[in-house]
Amino acid sequence: MERERMLSLILDAYPYPIVFVDTDHIIRYMNRMARYHYYEERGYRDLIGRSLFDCHQPASAEKIRAAVEKLKNHGNEIYIGVNIKNRRYYLNPVRDENGELVGYFERFELNLQK
Repeated sequence: MERERMLSLILDAYPYPIVFVDTDHIIRYMNRMARYHYYEERGYRDLIGRSLFDCHQPASAEKIRAAVEKLKNHGNEIYIGVNIKNRRYYLNPVRDENGELVGYFERFELNLQK
């Protein structure tokens, strides 16, 4: 099995949405749960290749921009908040072999805190 296909299957097995975005905030990859969340539940279409901000409110976009600035300065995972589905929402950096930021991914997990 080719590496790209294997990695895609692994990410599709993760039970929460994962969206990878490049440093220009262009969506480059969505796992199965992200496609379901954005396409089926929220009604968006064809987000791959579009700006992440096409599917976020202005207040969320500002939080994301500020978080990405921290990631550019070698920050680690950043907690953004809890979304309407009671999922905690994080941004995680993706770096190349030299430590340079090449993008980030949105990661969600169930919020068990009440």
